[in-house]
Amino acid sequence: MEAFYQILFGLLAFIAALSAVESRDIIRALLYFLLFNVIVGIIMYVLGAPYTGLFQILVYAGGVTVLFLAALHTMGGRIRK
Repeated sequence: MEAFYQILFGLLAFIAALSAVESRDIIRALLYFLLFNVIVGIIMYVLGAPYTGLFQILVYAGGVTVLFLAALHTMGGRIRK
C-alpha cells in the first residue's frame, strides 16, 4: 500500500511541476510550485523521513513561495521585458 502512495504522489508531483513550468499566468505558476513542494514534502514523509518532509514544507513551500510572492508584489504582478 505504501508503494501505491509513492507512485500516486510521484505522479501528482510530476503534474504539478509540469503545470508550474507550462503555466502562462505567473500567479498560477507560483501556486503550482507551492503544490509541488507540499507534495514533495508528503513523499518524504511517506518514505520515512518525517523531519526532512517537514523542513521541505516549511522552508520551500512556506519561505521560498512567500519570497517569490513578495517579489511579484514589488514588480506589480507583471513580467517586465
